[in-house]
Amino acid sequence: MASILGEKIRRLRTEKAYSLDKLAELTETSKSYLWDLENREPQRPSADKINRIAAALKVTPEYLLEERDVAPDEKVTDDAFFRKFRQLDPDTKKKLRKIMDAFDDE
Repeated sequence: MASILGEKIRRLRTEKAYSLDKLAELTETSKSYLWDLENREPQRPSADKINRIAAALKVTPEYLLEERDVAPDEKVTDDAFFRKFRQLDPDTKKKLRKIMDAFDDE
């Protein structure tokens, strides 16, 4: 029986049309490990694994670990975006800020 974590991973992976192979590649983990997370009783994935899976699926780690199985809302996707933004190099951040400023002019 799959855990809520496994059900969320499977649903998000399927929504993004990612195969297990693709998600394994994006998260630098094995396909079999992801299959186990999706299909077996609760595993104890490391924080690093949860962070990688969340980043690849564009949600927050907190969303994946939350005990309720609800679709991610706008706050979850915004939090995931800003977490990724904070990790960008300064030049890329500057470019994105200019793009955002262009939207303010409209």
